[in-house]
Amino acid sequence: MRTTLLKVVTFLALAGVFASAQRRTPPDPAEMAQHHINFLTKQLSLNAQQQQQAAAIFSNIQNDAKNTHEQMQTAHENLKAAIQKDDSAGIEQAANTIGNLTAQMTAAHAKAQAAFYQTLTPEQQTKMNELESHHGGMRGHGHGPMHGPGGMGASR
Repeated sequence: MRTTLLKVVTFLALAGVFASAQRRTPPDPAEMAQHHINFLTKQLSLNAQQQQQAAAIFSNIQNDAKNTHEQMQTAHENLKAAIQKDDSAGIEQAANTIGNLTAQMTAAHAKAQAAFYQTLTPEQQTKMNELESHHGGMRGHGHGPMHGPGGMGASR
């Protein structure tokens, strides 16, 4: 259940990364959330109230993810610099920062997933679970920068 929702939120974040790469400017978190809500509305037949709730949940997670993404980029830059200097302490520090940021992102996404899942009717929850079992959930969308070292498309 949580795995499916993690994949849904991951899809949302990935959509933002891809949109950003195409436009060269960071997409607005509300735009990314709305794109994702449109997808979920089609798949799960969300009603207007659920769409509003999802908009709030996904906009909040996108705003948080943007800040974490920037911190992750800095941590990867620090890691690269420490590698180039053969700075063991710097490598340890950057690796710990990357690990902590990854844990923060995972927890934030899980909380958003839980909140969204609770807005669904039992029938919609079943559909959400079926998406996972029949189509691999969001796995088809889950390849790319989100799943590499550092996640969230961090610079490597």
